[in-house]
Amino acid sequence: MQIPLNSLTTMKLRRNTLEPLSFDPAGAYHEKHGVSKHDVLTLAEQLEAVRDEMIAAEIETSERQPAVSEAMKLREAGFYTLPERLLSEYEKDRQRSELGRLFKIATRMHSVVDRVVVLGNGDDCTIARALMDCCCQPYWNELSRGARGSKPRMYFEGNNVDNDAIQGLLYLLGVHESKIAADEADRWGLIAISKSGETLETAIAFRQFLAALERSCGDDRVSANKLLVPVTEVDSTLHKIALELGCQEVFLVPADIAGCCTVLSAVGLVPAAMLGINVIELLQGAVAMNDHFARKSAEENIILQYVAVNHLLQKRRGVHIRVMSVWGKALESVGSWYDQLSTQILGKNEMGFTPVTVVNTRDLHSRHQQHQYGARDKVVNNLIVKNYRFDALSIGSAAIDDDALNAIDNKTFPEVMEAAIQATNEGLKADGRPTTNLFLPRLDELHLGQLFQMLMIATSLERRLLEFRP
Repeated sequence: MQIPLNSLTTMKLRRNTLEPLSFDPAGAYHEKHGVSKHDVLTLAEQLEAVRDEMIAAEIETSERQPAVSEAMKLREAGFYTLPERLLSEYEKDRQRSELGRLFKIATRMHSVVDRVVVLGNGDDCTIARALMDCCCQPYWNELSRGARGSKPRMYFEGNNVDNDAIQGLLYLLGVHESKIAADEADRWGLIAISKSGETLETAIAFRQFLAALERSCGDDRVSANKLLVPVTEVDSTLHKIALELGCQEVFLVPADIAGCCTVLSAVGLVPAAMLGINVIELLQGAVAMNDHFARKSAEENIILQYVAVNHLLQKRRGVHIRVMSVWGKALESVGSWYDQLSTQILGKNEMGFTPVTVVNTRDLHSRHQQHQYGARDKVVNNLIVKNYRFDALSIGSAAIDDDALNAIDNKTFPEVMEAAIQATNEGLKADGRPTTNLFLPRLDELHLGQLFQMLMIATSLERRLLEFRP
């Protein structure tokens, strides 16, 4: 089944269709240690009412655009309608819309810098890192400028006060040489992300890297400011500094969106555009997930079922730990982002669950034993990519076969991964350990946009379930 995107927008995409994410909760159905299919469907049907309330509230908020109160900030409201709003504004005004301004400055930066440093707190750096890891070549920063299509290398700081890490990055940028950047090979840019501008770690790093940027421009503040892109809230400390510096562009973080829900705002889109990631397709994927969430019945709605399964396991079986098991290194940052999202939105008022991310097959050799044989307080939610970016690599034969791998020399890495997933799930099921599978058709912008929006909606929906449906 494929979802046509033509009805969602008239904007041309690299592909005309998008495969939907799929969700299989069968591994969570267990009479003694899991939940029943009937109970999951029943709660999912009840969740339809919560969904309708949520959508109505978000649309009303978006249309009224009232002054944002502290209560609204806690509601993480604006992320739901943001993708459609950004796309609509871009279609109406390609130059002055937020996306138009973003594309303009990204294109200019591509031609003048070879590195970009992203400064931000834990949320901000994790969002940018997740987009880079999932959409760029795995060893992006090691590629030549030509292999990167003249897009910059990207580094992340400002989320810690690690003296050696900051010094190391400044050294890499050549600050110790007091060298003035002569061309794009030496020149670097700075993206400073902070809603308030007052997060200590980010503020300290900003002071250091802004001074270093000015030195690399020969103490020419005007030239340095052209390489600085602030992302912040109106009237924040960073916003005031940006205005005083005379920055060419300042991108705003929507005030009605919680930190970890800013993936598809300027927080995520500015770094993504710098890397050449197709942000239009990211937003299109999110729009498709909104459409799925709003239209599909409980039996077909992967968000309603995902929330129902996990909520029932916690409520009825005492499953307070949710393990996001990502099958691929590129998804590790997505898991870290989801850890932050779920704790930020649900981890208050003695509610929520403890999120844990594992990367498989890597962590099968270290943490899996506890998941299968330890306390029965966990559900394993697998995140699986169905189709890889590179052609399948075979194991191959060798003249020296002491490891006896020649017997399976025609098997590919994806086949080995698939076998590992199947064997792991079967082992967990045999021991009554609940699992679910969330399938991502491909690791690209269209499908990643779906995934981010799905997990944000699911978390927001579960918070409403906890608060309004005790």
